[in-house]
Amino acid sequence: MTRLVDRLGRTGFAALSSLIWALPMAAWAGSADLSPIDKTAYPWIALGIGLVMLAVWLVLLTRLGKVPITKRQRRFDLQQMSGAEKRWTLATATFATGLIAWLNGAATVDWGPLIAAVGAGKVGPTLLAVALAVFAVAMVAGMWLSWRKESAAYAARVLSIYAERDA
Repeated sequence: MTRLVDRLGRTGFAALSSLIWALPMAAWAGSADLSPIDKTAYPWIALGIGLVMLAVWLVLLTRLGKVPITKRQRRFDLQQMSGAEKRWTLATATFATGLIAWLNGAATVDWGPLIAAVGAGKVGPTLLAVALAVFAVAMVAGMWLSWRKESAAYAARVLSIYAERDA
């Protein structure tokens, strides 16, 4: 764990390790949507696992400050990041969250009625389908663009640090 924290930095490790509780919570949300319909999903089990893993993650975070790390530039260390990096990282996370929300919704919806209505040429459902497609494309494009901008801001930070050292 020490080596992983040293490699990612405290912020990066905290973000990556949050998956231990975020994934069970997403499973709970999806199974809670499906459970009343097919009676095969057990949402309370996923919720229980998610809450236990949230407690484990919080304990892990309390111990994170005691892990020694070497002094060097890290991409996702909030204390080292420039304002532009923080803004573009937040934008990337926002677009990624929007895409994940869209995918979660798409996975738990019966698309049959919408497909049938679009096939029948109804205007409202067709506009809804177009809006859903545009939203998905916008999330992917926003994620890609903001990641490129964040990467450029990180490269500028690293270059300016090396330029200061060499001067």
